Amino acid sequence: MKLYEKTAAELSEMLRNKECSALEILNDVNDRINDVEGKVGAYVTLNEKAAESARAVDEAIARGEELHPLAGIPIGIKDNISTKGLRTTCSSRMLENYVPPFNATVIDKVNDAGMVITGKMNMDEFAMGSSTETSYIHLTHNPHNLECVPGGSSGGSAAAVAAGEAIVTLGSDTGGSIRQPAALCGVVGMKPTYGSVSRYGLVAFASSLDQIGSFGKSVKDVAMVQSAICGYDKMDATSAYVENTDYAANLRDSVRGLKIGVPAEYFGDGIDDDAKGSVYSAIKALEANGAEIRKISLPSTEFAINTYYIIASAEASSNLARFDGVKYGYRAKDYDGLTDMYEKTRSEGFGDEVKRRIMLGTFVLSSGFYDAYYKKAKLVQRKISNEFSQAFKECDVIATPTVPASAFKIGENIGDPLKMYYSDVCTVTVNIAGLPAISLPCGKSKDGMPFGLQFIGSKFAEQTILDAAYGYEKICGGFDSLAKNL
Repeated sequence: MKLYEKTAAELSEMLRNKECSALEILNDVNDRINDVEGKVGAYVTLNEKAAESARAVDEAIARGEELHPLAGIPIGIKDNISTKGLRTTCSSRMLENYVPPFNATVIDKVNDAGMVITGKMNMDEFAMGSSTETSYIHLTHNPHNLECVPGGSSGGSAAAVAAGEAIVTLGSDTGGSIRQPAALCGVVGMKPTYGSVSRYGLVAFASSLDQIGSFGKSVKDVAMVQSAICGYDKMDATSAYVENTDYAANLRDSVRGLKIGVPAEYFGDGIDDDAKGSVYSAIKALEANGAEIRKISLPSTEFAINTYYIIASAEASSNLARFDGVKYGYRAKDYDGLTDMYEKTRSEGFGDEVKRRIMLGTFVLSSGFYDAYYKKAKLVQRKISNEFSQAFKECDVIATPTVPASAFKIGENIGDPLKMYYSDVCTVTVNIAGLPAISLPCGKSKDGMPFGLQFIGSKFAEQTILDAAYGYEKICGGFDSLAKNL
């Protein structure tokens, strides 16, 4: 077995036992990138200094130093997370040549753990999209079928893990942007509780919804990364005071006694029969192994998509106002005066989907429409949060499909924004309520494309959803995440 095929947990053990070196792992991953990146398109920028980081880990091991469990593990970073000295584009023309002068807090933690950054991953422009087709840089293809999308907005991060181009990756999740591509690419992806991982250095889309999380081939990989990146940060005003936990060390592999809520609203019209069947089969397997299944209701789910796009677009219109061509980023070449420079810079620098959301957000915040749209959306947000709180009085976790259907063909939905937005119907409620959730593979469609099972937990119940996911991973015998057709 090639080193790139192994999980982070397996490679960590091999490094400690001196069965391989960090540089050997990196070289194997780089060979894989050279072999398949031309087909997949997961990366925007490769890190030319990755070998230096790997050698530093090997030297520390040779000196007998005690290292973090993730030291020497190659990790890819979504291109909206600031990396000092390494280009960060948000896959946009607006930031095509931007090289940050500082690291995001999560990057400092990644470096402190001794992980090896392989490069920056492709994404939907400014994280706005569900297929990675809105990237200004290039398309990313689903490794399981190169004619299909990998999901989005963290499509490059998910595709890289599925293709073996990174061992683990970081992404960001505003309405499902980690879990949806994880499901479509057949890997594990977790969106933590809002506030549990610092957002300092994450280029903002919707500040009250954005959250950094991780992808891996196994639940333990994701648990290890979450343990490394979580924790309070004084640089983030929304960062929560939560005690750091070694989630991986505390994983429980039995689901016996676990109360699992199954909401009818996530299995209705619009959810593909194969997707429902795969998730129901997983739920039955969990029940057969001692879990207690309870039927629950989350009635406001039908309003979630509308609520999400009002709130997210409103915040995006405010956050993206900073990109005006004055201090940094793209600036139009030909303009007549300041106002014309603003207009042309933003018209030329942003893609269609970003401009669509800026205009929608500006509209719902404008005088005469604020009460009709934004204020009502915030009231629905509270109602959705309250319904989840009530549900967790009856159950430990909630199980749903992650996606309504398997990956669609590239170009199939890009001209229909509403159809594209529906890709997030199973995931947006989690961000609206600020909850943690994880997606893991749970079967395939008739044409062999992956589906995802989503576990949702109450606030800061990361250990609970990781335990549920780990229990299911043990029941099904592990995940076959790597694409075989590349």
